[in-house]
Amino acid sequence: MAQVPSNMLPLGTIAPKFNLLDTKSGEKLALENIQGEKVTVVMFICNHCPFVIHVNETLVSLANDYANSGVKFVAISSNDVLKYPQDGPDAMKNHAIKEKYPFPYLYDESQEVAKAYDAACTPDFYVFNGDLKLTYRGQLDDSRPGNDISLTGDDLRNAIDVVLENKKNTLRQKPSIGCNIKWK
Repeated sequence: MAQVPSNMLPLGTIAPKFNLLDTKSGEKLALENIQGEKVTVVMFICNHCPFVIHVNETLVSLANDYANSGVKFVAISSNDVLKYPQDGPDAMKNHAIKEKYPFPYLYDESQEVAKAYDAACTPDFYVFNGDLKLTYRGQLDDSRPGNDISLTGDDLRNAIDVVLENKKNTLRQKPSIGCNIKWK
């Protein structure tokens, strides 16, 4: 299993806009219509990556923990579905239902959104404040499939909490590690 690190988009970057198909509802959703009042977490994931499968339960738990805090989560899959049909929109919808995703699961068919975010791997995490300025990019936590480190979500949780508390993030931001995005 290849381990690709995420790119570290410069802090302060304004969240690139998007208008993508939500595979759960069948509707197109724009960033400005689904962003959080205080925090927006954008996650690049897919159905088949072992690194994403490893963290799915924690992602659902985090999104539910912050549901009433002005924080919104959104997941995007940008994989080439011709080579990886298991990541296509119908499979995404079924996966989102099975995993009980409490957030939209968007399909980036053109891969333009992944390129705009400089996303490199799945999972890849971005935290934006209420003004949609990037405050964090990187890993969920230090756990990876097979490394025997417990999943906590601590890095991402801290990144959200410091924005909610209007504090500066003083922890080192580590790149995420995962499967590469399957480019066309």
